[in-house]
Amino acid sequence: MALSDDIALFARVPLFAGLSDDKLRLMAFGAERRRVVEGQTLFREGSAADCGFVVASGSFRLTVTLRDGSLRDEGVAGAGILLSELAMVSPVERKYTATAVEDSEVIRINRPLFRRMLEEYPEVAVLVDQRIRANLAEMIGGAGRLAGRFA
Repeated sequence: MALSDDIALFARVPLFAGLSDDKLRLMAFGAERRRVVEGQTLFREGSAADCGFVVASGSFRLTVTLRDGSLRDEGVAGAGILLSELAMVSPVERKYTATAVEDSEVIRINRPLFRRMLEEYPEVAVLVDQRIRANLAEMIGGAGRLAGRFA
């Protein structure tokens, strides 16, 4: 795919929405495209994460391993979804396993590339910080509502 296609894809990702084409171009130029065949694991739950992935095409089943060893389905991530956004900012472990449901493509955004963009464009750092905080608050709120069901 062309660089312009990657820029258009990044513009659809909620974390990057509203960033200028120049900023998205910097990220797209430094990012790496990767093909993943149906059934192949993109990453495993618990593994060290040093990058995020934008799903460019295809889809990935997301699963979490429960204490009894069974798998819980966390849904499917399709085109335009950013997987492991926190890994682009800080060392974290993968929270789920992502397995290709069909032949797919992802764009890998490594931490040094993303940090470079944040350093060069402080206004982007503020925007990304606000969006990540909002995503975390939503996730924590959802966990609290779920825990309330079992109390």
